Amino acid sequence: MLLLRWAAAAAAVGAAAWLVPGITVEGGVVALPAVALILGLVNALVRPLLRRLACGVIFLTLGLFLFIINALMLLLTELLARSFGIGFSIASFGDALLGAVVISVVSYVLSVLLPDNTRRRR
Repeated sequence: MLLLRWAAAAAAVGAAAWLVPGITVEGGVVALPAVALILGLVNALVRPLLRRLACGVIFLTLGLFLFIINALMLLLTELLARSFGIGFSIASFGDALLGAVVISVVSYVLSVLLPDNTRRRR
């Protein structure tokens, strides 16, 4: 199940690279899972801290600031990927914002389509 979620995240990053002209992934099939792994780790470790620190701003903007946080996580992923020698680049903050939206939508759609083992079967 974890491998399916990881593949879905890699597909979401690939969709963002395909749809957003300012996002590029060099290395193809090898680089996408690596970027997805880094993005997953960043979202698991850094994003909760940022959400807690920015909870007031998130509340005042009715949750729209979460888009900014997602874009920042994508930019941090780019920084970490480049430091590991993975060819992942984002041209601007606007591209990161649009890419974060694409990744979120594609990840949601794929998570709905993937089987969920946590639900009880009747």
